[in-house]
Amino acid sequence: MYEKHYPGHKSVFKLNDIAIGEDFVIAAGPCAVESEQQLKAVINQIYPYVHVVRGGLFKARTSPHAFSGVGSSGIDWLTEVSQKYDKPVVVEALDREQLALLAPKIDIIQIGARNMYNYPLLAAAAATERIILLKRHFAATVDELLLAAEHILTQGNPNVILCERGIRTFETRTRNCLDLGAVAALKQLTHLPIFVDPSHAAGDASLVPPLCRAAVAAGADGLLLEVHQAPAKALSDGPQSLTPSQLKQICVDVNAILSGVFCRDSRINVEF
Repeated sequence: MYEKHYPGHKSVFKLNDIAIGEDFVIAAGPCAVESEQQLKAVINQIYPYVHVVRGGLFKARTSPHAFSGVGSSGIDWLTEVSQKYDKPVVVEALDREQLALLAPKIDIIQIGARNMYNYPLLAAAAATERIILLKRHFAATVDELLLAAEHILTQGNPNVILCERGIRTFETRTRNCLDLGAVAALKQLTHLPIFVDPSHAAGDASLVPPLCRAAVAAGADGLLLEVHQAPAKALSDGPQSLTPSQLKQICVDVNAILSGVFCRDSRINVEF
């Protein structure tokens, strides 16, 4: 069901005034929502440039001592931001209980890299009938990612976005290795939209802008980016988080590549 059957075959999901899979999409926001004030402060600075607001409420952290999110109390904060700025929201769910909390109010459900192989969770996510953003596991092949997507598609939910966020290699200079070859391959293999998460691949905010440019050139349909108004004080993934001004410059660069190379209108506002 994921296969591309002819040139130009692509899935397009309408959400508010954007067409995912047709329009180039910028999804950005804090890795972790730390408080209502923090969320509103950062979104107030970036809303002109983004199509989708991201915000982590339930964080799967490597260390049990790390900040693991504000939990369900942040759902209403994100809903308020979504309504104020007319922006859809993407949030990760770690289990079925969180799915049940998020599905009534959140537009896009993210299945994180660690849960790509959690097939019961994929089936439960499909049943929400929401758009599902499926991240590639850091040790998964392209075919395994596609088959994970198939678990959602076969449950009757056609609304799947694939997300490349880097794989684990012997290289330690970057947090993960962004596999842009996989992006190019996926564009040939599937009709599903493909997003790229350069923030988790890089682990270093200074590397995110060039990876964004490379992802656009490789054919990505959108970017998933982490932004914080004060990255040095962030409770989660501060080193890889962009400032609002850095995000704006990335949007300028994306516009230039889309218009200059692909003759596409990105619908990204960079005049604000």
